[in-house]
Amino acid sequence: MDNYGIFPEPGIVQFERLLPGPIERVWAYLIESDKKAKWLAAGVVEPRVGGRVEFKFKHSDLSETDEPIPEKYKHMEGGTYFEGRVTEWDPPRLLSYTWGEGTGEESEVTFELTPEGEKVRLVLTHRRLGDDPDILISVASGWHTHMDILVDRLNGRTPRGFWSVHNRMEQEYRGKI
Repeated sequence: MDNYGIFPEPGIVQFERLLPGPIERVWAYLIESDKKAKWLAAGVVEPRVGGRVEFKFKHSDLSETDEPIPEKYKHMEGGTYFEGRVTEWDPPRLLSYTWGEGTGEESEVTFELTPEGEKVRLVLTHRRLGDDPDILISVASGWHTHMDILVDRLNGRTPRGFWSVHNRMEQEYRGKI
């Protein structure tokens, strides 16, 4: 399985990972604030269509590695916050929510989980991203880095530093777009 995101249609990036199960464990990392904070962002996910989703990002908390934040992301150094709304809710197989609601750049993220023996296939699809190459590169690099951290956490490994991986992924996705 190629770990790089693909761009199946304009404005869409999609990732696929095979994770250690069971499916309920992976689902918990998508919806429980304390687990979600270990790979993405802390915050409530209200368990219903229309429910609020909080994103309390603090990238420096995603790894034990202390790394400087890149200049273009300095505005996020102390953390950043936004909200979304649950658009699809079918535990433990399907979760969709808006991303960046109220920012003027609203998009939608979908997580699909499928059991495969003792593993779980996770397909993450981020839609409505537009066609700006810089946004596509940033979003693909961000998800790639967050997904790597999720894989490490679920496998009991210490994740590498967020920003060093993200910077490398930005260069690699710039070459792919």
